[in-house]
Amino acid sequence: MLSPNAPYAPAAHIDITDMPVGSPEWNAKRKTYLGGSDAAAILGVSPYATPVELWLEKTGQAAPKPFDPVRERIFARGKKLEPVVLDMVLDKLREQGHDVELLATNKRYTDPDYPFLSCEIDFELMLDGEHINGDCKTVTGFARRKWGEEDSEEVPIEYAAQFMHGLGITRRRKTLVAALIGLDDVAIYWTIADDETIEAMREKSITFWNDHVLAGVAPDTFTFDDVKLLFPVDNGLSIAASPEIAQKVVELEGIKYKIKTLEEREELLKHEIADFINPFSVLLFDGKEICSWKGQNDTRLDMEKFKDEQPELFNQYKRTKVIRVLRIKKAKK
Repeated sequence: MLSPNAPYAPAAHIDITDMPVGSPEWNAKRKTYLGGSDAAAILGVSPYATPVELWLEKTGQAAPKPFDPVRERIFARGKKLEPVVLDMVLDKLREQGHDVELLATNKRYTDPDYPFLSCEIDFELMLDGEHINGDCKTVTGFARRKWGEEDSEEVPIEYAAQFMHGLGITRRRKTLVAALIGLDDVAIYWTIADDETIEAMREKSITFWNDHVLAGVAPDTFTFDDVKLLFPVDNGLSIAASPEIAQKVVELEGIKYKIKTLEEREELLKHEIADFINPFSVLLFDGKEICSWKGQNDTRLDMEKFKDEQPELFNQYKRTKVIRVLRIKKAKK
């Protein structure tokens, strides 16, 4: 179990902060360690990657993420906002009567015992005499629903995994999360170090790195997409089904039939409702809006026209890949 009083100094790590997202240097460096967002993927709680997808990335089997100027601008914009969010949270803490000092920003650390474990800490504070980690997040739209009451530990689970990973490496006891809500309000949340959780996460990360990344053995699949990623091409042979798998095939066939029936009912209801509304745009019941059917712009690339008029460009940018489709054979009556 980790001891908060044990002598400890996290090691510095080569930074990727200034590397363009998706650049060859960025992709290469990302393969050499497990960071905070990786911790969430290993636990299976990341909305961005499963353990299999992470394994493919770390072992160099996934196609490198290409340089994306749009993604780079979004990433750069987030970085530009961090000093603003930091200033806001420092002001808020001082207004609340806390003794606060900014110690560092955007430092990356590596665990001295396990050099493949790394974390980047957005900012570090001396808060009321305690050295703590800090992280800036921008919360907009539907993402707000994933956050609880301010001054609580109710942060999205993928962020909690990231922060707990960082606490395990730095051996500090708290992460203050400065969440920018709107343009002029920053909410404060916390992640408090839990030694048992950190130890369990550390063991999973060590196992993932040693038994999967270094050993070249894929982790267990979480999703159907995972299976497709690991086995994109079939071998053309057959395999006998176990009774359990045969029953699952029957169950899947039944579910697909129910979905088809519901989709047909959905189409019928949409037709009847739209036919009633036309040519109006809003449907009211008891004076309240219950449905709308309004015109809106929909801009798309006309692929057929592009292919006919720009065949050289079309051939330059088209791509062909093997896909596997899971089809259910209907039982003969």
